[in-house]
Amino acid sequence: MFILALIALFALALLLGGMVFFAALVAPLVFTALPADHAGRLIRAIFPRYYIWVVGCAAAAAVALFPLSKPDAGIMAVVAGLGYWLRQALMPRINALSDRVRAGDATAKRGFDRGHRLSVIANLLQMIATAVVLAGFVI
Repeated sequence: MFILALIALFALALLLGGMVFFAALVAPLVFTALPADHAGRLIRAIFPRYYIWVVGCAAAAAVALFPLSKPDAGIMAVVAGLGYWLRQALMPRINALSDRVRAGDATAKRGFDRGHRLSVIANLLQMIATAVVLAGFVI
């Protein structure tokens, strides 16, 4: 059980740290330091890997937590599943809408804004869920 607890703690810390680092430092810096066109291309290159990180760390935490705390394992499984949906479904839709906006389709702007807002909210919920599980695990 000690090894499982150590794996869970490590995966939770890596997940939360990575998510906070990306949201607080990487994304804002990319959009302030690079021209919009370059920033968009860089973020598009980062996001698929970011979501693999989220899914991998959350899934590892879920597996390690399962014998220790089924509710916490379930929360982390949801975080992993949401990360998978964001990567495979929402992100491609947001990218397609962004391309349409850049091509001059004004009607796509509303859909892009809605999709982007949904992805930000989903990421925030993932961070909160991970922080709650991590805090409960450490305390």
